[in-house]
Amino acid sequence: MFPKNFLWGGATAANQCEGAYLEDGKGLDIQDVTPKGIVGPRTEVPTEDNMKLVAIDFYHRYKEDIKLFAEMGFKVFRLSIAWSRIFPMGDEEQPNEKGLAFYDAVFDECHKYGIEPLVTISHYETPLHLSKEYDGWVNRKMIGFYEKYVRTIFGRYKEKVKYWLTFNEINSVLHEPFLSGGIYTEKEKLSRQDLYQAVHHELVASALATKIAHEMMPEAKIGCMVLNIPIYPLTPHPDDMIEVMERRHMNDFFLDVHVRGRYPGYMKRYFKEHKIQVQFAPEDEEILKHTVDFISFSYYMSICASADPDQGEAGRGNLMGGVMNPYLEASEWGWQIDPKGLRYALNEMYDRYQKPLFIVENGLGAVDELVEGKDGKLTVEDDYRIAYLKEHLLQVEEAIEDGVEIMGYTSWGCIDLVSASTAELRKRYGYIYVDRNDDGTGTLNRYKKKSFYWYQKVIESNGEILHQELK
Repeated sequence: MFPKNFLWGGATAANQCEGAYLEDGKGLDIQDVTPKGIVGPRTEVPTEDNMKLVAIDFYHRYKEDIKLFAEMGFKVFRLSIAWSRIFPMGDEEQPNEKGLAFYDAVFDECHKYGIEPLVTISHYETPLHLSKEYDGWVNRKMIGFYEKYVRTIFGRYKEKVKYWLTFNEINSVLHEPFLSGGIYTEKEKLSRQDLYQAVHHELVASALATKIAHEMMPEAKIGCMVLNIPIYPLTPHPDDMIEVMERRHMNDFFLDVHVRGRYPGYMKRYFKEHKIQVQFAPEDEEILKHTVDFISFSYYMSICASADPDQGEAGRGNLMGGVMNPYLEASEWGWQIDPKGLRYALNEMYDRYQKPLFIVENGLGAVDELVEGKDGKLTVEDDYRIAYLKEHLLQVEEAIEDGVEIMGYTSWGCIDLVSASTAELRKRYGYIYVDRNDDGTGTLNRYKKKSFYWYQKVIESNGEILHQELK
């Protein structure tokens, strides 16, 4: 049974939904020069084929969209602030007032319907100038730029935002350093030394933001956010178990620092064996002791690992690679569907950290077809999405019965938006269909999918309808 105060809602990111990429003083960010998402190279300047420049025009349609979220019954709406709307270059002395005013209006609209904003401070949206000029988080100066940004938005929105996340999927920097860390050096040329120095700077910045939040907003809650992909051994061979352990260490490391406030021993060994010398400033050790109030994460799939490179089929479509699980089906984009893996992940994290957990991304990307419904209105008969979400939420309920403390659930892309991995709009996640195509055509009109009404009932019943048969 879900607790009475469970925070039901949905999640978006500014770069994937807002559009208006140069409006009201916004500067360029790294997303404006990645027209193909993770799968393609960056450009020197924004190009017309970049769907994110317009996205779904949330910037001008946020009132309409938030009203639809309220109709579904959202208790919480996860969104991000575009850093370059507040500091267009990232290193200015003064913020952009028009950017600040926009988020004032968005938060006010949320509160009008009793929706709590859950704000990601940095969601793959590093200002392009900070990336090019400073090589992103490789440079320690980024901590100062981030601190100024954080103090600015905390001071402005402390009466309007109760829940904060420091970085989106912070551990993804190991796999996509430009997207996640704004590191302009090409991935193939980036040394391990520089990569882990950048990781250190982000971890210090995250802890510093936590410290500042606790000082400026004592009633607020601030969490970290990681990409969570459970890793199973392909076989029970001990070598496969060790392979899983070592792969998991690369992700547990980020949570260990956020929750325990120090570097774990296994990472010290890793640094020693790879001749990595992470440079600490005198104050870093103390800053890292400021730990988060809760852990949030994305969950879409699980993977397998094998110590034998010739065993198994390589994983597809996800940042962490791995090996395909022969017992699981996959989505159209090769992401293996594993609802029970979510229960496993929740139990594992709670057993390890004893911190409240928040599922802030989960969903199914699929090609949807807009059709005429029985009432004559356009809709999408997305039973496949309902089935996916239902099975995952039933496993969340199982984890709650296991004793795991879970704050809430915000499904990813509650309204269709541009995919981060492929920069497509045809890979849709939402309860709300947005009429825009990958060639830029479309009206941008919004249409309620079948899943819209299903999720509305899930929230209204606090999960009770999950135990009914799909109709």
